[in-house]
Amino acid sequence: MKAASIEECTRSLLPIRDVLDILGGKWKLQILMLLMFEKRRFKDLQNHIHGITPKMLARVLRELEMNQLIDRTVYDESTFYIEYSITQYGLSLKKVILELESWGKEHRKRILVKTA
Repeated sequence: MKAASIEECTRSLLPIRDVLDILGGKWKLQILMLLMFEKRRFKDLQNHIHGITPKMLARVLRELEMNQLIDRTVYDESTFYIEYSITQYGLSLKKVILELESWGKEHRKRILVKTA
């Protein structure tokens, strides 16, 4: 009986680990939050995310695109530029992100009260 419970727990943790892998890191949530409000160019994202290098931003954008959370659109008009936008699939994370924000606010209150 106990072995089955451990197996069930392990199976339940797999999707959670997937989410943490996809959203984990210092930059991904910041990028997703910015793109939830409007499409942005690379330089615009870099200017809004303090401390991120162009190389790191490019890497994180590729990962988010690979996971179908954002789209990359190349415009080859009079001026060549690339624009990033959140996908419908990416928008499905909005509720999750808002819940994380809510939990984080409560956690900060709890911890700050104990340390003050």
